Amino acid sequence: MATNKKTVQQLFLEAYHYDLLEQSAEKAVNAYKKCIQVDPEYADAYVNLGLIYLKQEDYEKALHYFAKVVQLEPENIEAYINLGYTYEKMERFGSAKQMYEQSLKIDPRHMEAFINLANIAEMQADYRGAIALWEKAIEIDPYAPEPHFFLGSIYDRHDMFDEALEEYRKAIEIDPRHVKALFNMGRLYLQQGEPRKAFDAFSRVVEFTSDNAAAWNYLGYIYETLGSIENAIFAYSNSLSINNYQEDAHYNLARLQYIQYRAKPDPSLLEGIKARLQYVLGTNHQHREAKQLLGMIQLHKARKEKADK
Repeated sequence: MATNKKTVQQLFLEAYHYDLLEQSAEKAVNAYKKCIQVDPEYADAYVNLGLIYLKQEDYEKALHYFAKVVQLEPENIEAYINLGYTYEKMERFGSAKQMYEQSLKIDPRHMEAFINLANIAEMQADYRGAIALWEKAIEIDPYAPEPHFFLGSIYDRHDMFDEALEEYRKAIEIDPRHVKALFNMGRLYLQQGEPRKAFDAFSRVVEFTSDNAAAWNYLGYIYETLGSIENAIFAYSNSLSINNYQEDAHYNLARLQYIQYRAKPDPSLLEGIKARLQYVLGTNHQHREAKQLLGMIQLHKARKEKADK
């Protein structure tokens, strides 16, 4: 028996190598199936077979192996989650809900099950059902930030902004570093014309996640709104240093840098502005504002050259 167990472990590690490192699904499947031949109750092999077939969109086979895990380990929450997700991909939403509900019977605080059930409710246009699920999650665990965040997100998507802000606030009260709640709160404050409150929210986002390009972009816009051009340039530059493929950030930075250039002409700065605008037009040749600004720069340059003669 000890020899068999060792053999199964070796086969499983070999399969795992094919699966994760070589990314050879065929070799991995064959090795996992050998595990099962040696030990028909080796649950991890069934799990990984199910995941491979799920990735290949062979949902019937995925169901078969995930169901085997449930049979072997009836208290395995992740097995029910995997089954539920597979049913979702097959658009068998009733069966998916049953699996997620079963996982909640095992652990009433299992957040992934709540998320998946709420997603199904929203997909089926059951807006009230999704809200009821998050309210139940809050009742079960009032000190968890995620149910407040997701409830706020539902309100947010349905333009119930006051209710959304209230739930985001509650999530942040529980977890002051809840970046997603802070980000969404900042965005809503901007929509409601409260840039200073939005600034506070996005400043905290970049304090906790300095590589958040979108938050830096919003900060650039807010600094512009508040009339702080140099800080806006700093924020847009930070955003682009994180993600250089942002059309609007490049245009906004070029526009502000051109304002600086007009106040204090610097040929090297002008070349950088032109390169930025050309990048924007290379990405989107219909960008009207970039075309206009580039045309203005070229006209200004032509006039200056004429005046210098």
